[in-house]
Amino acid sequence: MLKCRTVWKKLAPLARASSTVCRQNVRRTGLNNSRIPACVPVAHMSTGPAGGGRENQLYVLLVGAACVGGAIYTYRTVKGDNQRYQDRIDEISSRPHKRATEEPASPIQSEPPAVDATEVIPEPEPEAAPSPEPQAAPSPEEPSPPAPDAEVAAPIETTEPPPGGPAPASLKVPSHTPYLLIGGGTASFAAARSIRARDPGAKVLIVTDEPDPPYMRPPLSKELWFSNDPSVTETLRFKQWNGKERSIYFQPPSFYINAEELDGAENGGVAVLTGKKVVHMDVRGNKIKLDDDTEISYDKCLIATGGVPRNLQVIERAGEEVIKKTTLFRKIEDFKSLDKVSRNIKSITIIGGGFLGSELACALGRRSTEYDLEVVQMFPEKGNMGKVLPEYLSNWTTEKVKSEGVKVISEALVKSVVCKDDKLEIKLKDGRLVKTDHIVAAVGLEPNVDLAKSAGLEVDSDFGGFRVNAELQARSNIWVAGDAACFYDIRLGRRRVEHHDHAVVSGRLAGENMTGANKPYWHQSMFWSDLGPDVGYEAIGIVDSSLPTVGVFAKATAKDTPKAATEKSGTGIRSESETEDTAISPVASLTPAPNVGQHKDEYGKGVIFYLRDKVVVGIILWNVFNRMPIARKIIKDGEEHADLNEVAKLFNIHDD
Repeated sequence: MLKCRTVWKKLAPLARASSTVCRQNVRRTGLNNSRIPACVPVAHMSTGPAGGGRENQLYVLLVGAACVGGAIYTYRTVKGDNQRYQDRIDEISSRPHKRATEEPASPIQSEPPAVDATEVIPEPEPEAAPSPEPQAAPSPEEPSPPAPDAEVAAPIETTEPPPGGPAPASLKVPSHTPYLLIGGGTASFAAARSIRARDPGAKVLIVTDEPDPPYMRPPLSKELWFSNDPSVTETLRFKQWNGKERSIYFQPPSFYINAEELDGAENGGVAVLTGKKVVHMDVRGNKIKLDDDTEISYDKCLIATGGVPRNLQVIERAGEEVIKKTTLFRKIEDFKSLDKVSRNIKSITIIGGGFLGSELACALGRRSTEYDLEVVQMFPEKGNMGKVLPEYLSNWTTEKVKSEGVKVISEALVKSVVCKDDKLEIKLKDGRLVKTDHIVAAVGLEPNVDLAKSAGLEVDSDFGGFRVNAELQARSNIWVAGDAACFYDIRLGRRRVEHHDHAVVSGRLAGENMTGANKPYWHQSMFWSDLGPDVGYEAIGIVDSSLPTVGVFAKATAKDTPKAATEKSGTGIRSESETEDTAISPVASLTPAPNVGQHKDEYGKGVIFYLRDKVVVGIILWNVFNRMPIARKIIKDGEEHADLNEVAKLFNIHDD
């Protein structure tokens, strides 16, 4: 249309001049022959005397040709634009992930008159392209047409699996991504969310060797086992202690975009590449290699590879038959497998008395009556969680686990395991023999540092994991978070932590620092464990039973349970709500605290302080909930306390 306007501007003076000449000829003819009317037919004008008619004819033909040519050019231009726009709409509509509710906008309001199909389309003139015309704003009912070269990140709707299922497999792996996150656990998801919060247009690629998008691990050993839904292993939905239902996945698949669309995503997004393992890392070249030899370069990278469950050497050396009857519990597939096994055997033995072993023992103990299942738990310590809890509380916890239907064997050191007559025989070093159908080895976690060698990154010799600074940096553009990070805590020194809340906090901090925050790790992460809905505890700092401890306890009430706590707070994953809170000036209870040890056999609720050089470095809140910010402030202050009974008043444990 702009070209037509340009042509018309050039021809307009000529058309006006020819019109003036015509009028002059008509007036002259009327003066010479007064009998002829002034309104002479056009045919007379075009065949008039020499010197006037021929000139008029040329002008008329010129103007007519210009008009016809302009009309043809205008029609062809509009028709071409029409066709190109329609082709673009058809191309978008044919994509596999189109928005089901959208209809392509009508490309034009009125059709130009039909033209003979045999007419030759004139070739465009080789002149500079004009400036585009300003476009009218689209109507609310009609979506505006996308730019010809813009990639549209269509939401996943018709082809996505049900929420909580694995993300769709990607067809094409991007060769470069600004933010690369290795590992698909809690730390990676927290980092991705943090990056997008600070850089809304960021393009983030998560690479995980698991077949699932990021999910939370705590329910695998807690709430999922208490579900009444027979299809819980498929839905992976569970009821929290507060009765609310949710999925184990942080977000449904529709939250993520496909990896092949990440490069062209106009507003960025988070893509998950599932089932792919990073086998090599080139720090100098800023790129990684996958197990299928695909290479991906990056600007900034986070290593959040987590850890792998440890196994007992006696089991690894026992042979294939024993290994087949042993579960190392860590992932969704492990939960599904153990759930199936526990429904079809008569006896199961859990080796390990830590958090995971005790939680699984209580969970399977609840199932023992219904399925006539014998549940045995054995560990080398004197009581459950003996490496964490003081001895008196460890013994109390052991009795609690026994009350759940679990046979507990303490001070048990495994000497050998053999498979005989389709049964496993576990021989202890003191001569005791335990026969069982299946073993669950819950003996700790080994940080996954497979990339350290190819990347040239340092592994801490004392704690394991990638050694990083207080900002969680291993290199200028490489960060590490979660279980695999051995970081410098500015309050408690170098540490490595293997808990959900630490994964959230460290992942979030790493994401902030990847976008330029440069913040040190100062937040004291917490962890929690529930022995069913009635007994639970939250802990922070260094909780080691080898340290001196001081405990202050009170009688518990009906509200002092994990179930009651989550009903009050409205969340089942307690750390997700409490990490945002801070304690500035806690108000102490005026109720006098009893002397330490008054409740010798009753540990309904209380506070346990862990000391190092007379300074509190760790705190356990036993059936005391929603007080973690106070505990965090006590550790952060790092002060000596003459009377910890007075400090315990800050937690109001004696209030009904």
